Amino acid sequence: MEKDQALVVFQDQKIRRMWHNNEWHFSIVDVVEALTDSNNPRNYWNMLKAREAELGIELYTICVQLKLIAEDGKLRETDCANTKSLFRIIQSIPSKKAEPFKRWLAKVGYERVQEIENPELAQNRVKEYYELKGYPKAWIDKRIRGIAIRQELTDEWKSRGVQEERDFAFLTNEITKATFGKTVSEYKQFKGLNKINQNLRDHMTDWELIFTMFGEKATNDITLAKDAQEFPELQQTAKEGGDIAQNTRKELEQKIGKSLLSKENALYLTAKKKETGALE
Repeated sequence: MEKDQALVVFQDQKIRRMWHNNEWHFSIVDVVEALTDSNNPRNYWNMLKAREAELGIELYTICVQLKLIAEDGKLRETDCANTKSLFRIIQSIPSKKAEPFKRWLAKVGYERVQEIENPELAQNRVKEYYELKGYPKAWIDKRIRGIAIRQELTDEWKSRGVQEERDFAFLTNEITKATFGKTVSEYKQFKGLNKINQNLRDHMTDWELIFTMFGEKATNDITLAKDAQEFPELQQTAKEGGDIAQNTRKELEQKIGKSLLSKENALYLTAKKKETGALE
């Protein structure tokens, strides 16, 4: 996960957030979905704002719009709120999950302070999350390594002139499309992932994770070798890195006689969790 924009999880519901003005801001639509299990959380949030406005309370005044990655992989303006404002919004949402969510929210804020002081804690918490979800240890090790490689690449992009979040998403799509022949959103559709907050990499097989790492590591090394600067040059090195991963993937597929692009996903882990009542 990137330091300034990442997903967090409350009772198996992923919530988008961004580090903004020295504090976390959370997607209100994601919070609404987590608290209400609504089939249309965006509509619920709009109705909530309208209802509160009739009482003279303008909730939009305590929100900010930040660009978060949407279901289609693009960055879109999203209503977000910091911890203090979320506590106010939660007061207007009748939910038995409200109190557990407040405790969780306070804990998330405290953990961020700890992670700034000791970055290894962030990696350990991610590992614990995947272990609790039931992912195999070998898969977790690859996922954690992939996070580190991803962070190295995004840090390099930042140092070379990439600032806009949409550009990070675009460059990531360049690598993914070159590696697998699909953009991030296309790959999610291929795997049957329909929710905004479902992370494609959490549903990759071992080989898919390996080639994702391969493409991003190759991109990073090519970028360094060419000393690529600014978006146009970085777009080219992203494609070159993905092409190398694609060539290796296709060579292996030819040797083993099957495609390594898999429709398999990890949704069964969520179903298993609900059946056993674990992690509630």
